[in-house]
Amino acid sequence: MERCCADGYDKIKTLSGQAPTEGKVVMKVSMKQISEITGVSMATVSNALNYKRGVNADTAARVLKAAHDLGYFDESRITKLKFVTFKRNGSVVEDTPFFPLMLTGIEQECRENGMDMVMSSLDVRDADYEEQVRNLLSDKSSAIVMLGTEMMAEDTKLLKKITNPLVVVDYWNGEMSFNSVQINNEDSVRYATRYLIEKGHTEIGYLKGNFRITPFQTRGAGYRSAMRRANLPVREEYTLTVGTTMDSAYTEMKKHLERNVKLPTAFIADNDIVALGAMKAMTESGIRIPEDVSIIGFDDLPFAAVASTPLTTLYVPKQEMGRIVARRLREVIKGDTVTTKIYVSTVFVERDSVRTL
Repeated sequence: MERCCADGYDKIKTLSGQAPTEGKVVMKVSMKQISEITGVSMATVSNALNYKRGVNADTAARVLKAAHDLGYFDESRITKLKFVTFKRNGSVVEDTPFFPLMLTGIEQECRENGMDMVMSSLDVRDADYEEQVRNLLSDKSSAIVMLGTEMMAEDTKLLKKITNPLVVVDYWNGEMSFNSVQINNEDSVRYATRYLIEKGHTEIGYLKGNFRITPFQTRGAGYRSAMRRANLPVREEYTLTVGTTMDSAYTEMKKHLERNVKLPTAFIADNDIVALGAMKAMTESGIRIPEDVSIIGFDDLPFAAVASTPLTTLYVPKQEMGRIVARRLREVIKGDTVTTKIYVSTVFVERDSVRTL
């Protein structure tokens, strides 16, 4: 806890005549008391608590943290779960069946526990993005699930401003201040790469999405780690960058093939969409899957099993992941103060897109 908040407990003890018990707030503090505790003027405290413009970011963060730690925000007012999709360019979180399946799990868990779920979004491309943020921060009736797939390191500043119960999904950057649920990306791809090696492949490439979200970065790390452990080179010419939508992955792969690039015997792809788009381009160019090139995807989206060559991939238990997210958020609402990072493991699904050399 920051020093201002530790001092605040001492002042609360003086004001109330008793010390708060661990994990509980024994009295409702006022803005005046927060002003005394933080050394910030009443006007500035009011502006910070109401998320108005003109308050220094560090000052606002100090006021909000003190207010949250000392019980200014009444968590008993929380009546719903707000699922917020964070968008930087939308190329990963839009038009994919992955997230609707996860949402089904969250919605089922909410319904079984008498909570409402509402949908929202934050889109950095929008002119009113700052207004979207203020509206989110000012809603104290909701616990928040933040879909952070498209978040970058600088967006941690936003997460630190949220005082509502919060669980972040599909994003992590080493920051220890927020709860998260994420896929075990690195270990999963390491396993898939080892599988290719055991099938006799030594020239293994990487189909790399051009928008380097954190999950893709950790999947790339898993690929490189497996190659190093097997004493196999990671050859730069075998890493092909493509788009992260089906159409853009297809288009970019076509461009690579038109340059007559030398292909490895197998590829690990960042996800199924990248894999299937690239497979379509290769097939149209006369490259046979898996006879000429083997491919492994990630996610096990519904259409992976019915592709022209059914795709070997890593299955993510999407609905159960959604339930885990909702359960963790309920624990936070109830007062669990331990910050956790939950990893959901994948299941390897062997189909027809890999051959044994």
